[in-house]
Amino acid sequence: MDLVFRGRRLDKLETDDFDAGYHPTIVKAFRRRLQQIRAAVDERDFYAQKSLRFKKLRGDRAHQRSMRLNDKWRLVLEFEGRGAQKVAVIVGIEDYH
Repeated sequence: MDLVFRGRRLDKLETDDFDAGYHPTIVKAFRRRLQQIRAAVDERDFYAQKSLRFKKLRGDRAHQRSMRLNDKWRLVLEFEGRGAQKVAVIVGIEDYH
């Protein structure tokens, strides 16, 4: 699956020696999740991995999904396109607590 980043900070967080103010364990988990997203065929791969706690958000964010980075932080993303043309848009890293 292809990736697109909603913001420049998120793009830099993947490749540079840049932490965007996040703890190093969050940055490491973020980079690991991006590898998993790129390797995925579609969203079903994320639902199959229970440890990700992949879920659809509700309300005005019903078009977004989230997956676990650690106990406190989650990666928020959206999907665009269909089938083999599906693209994951990385929206942000959020603290749900």
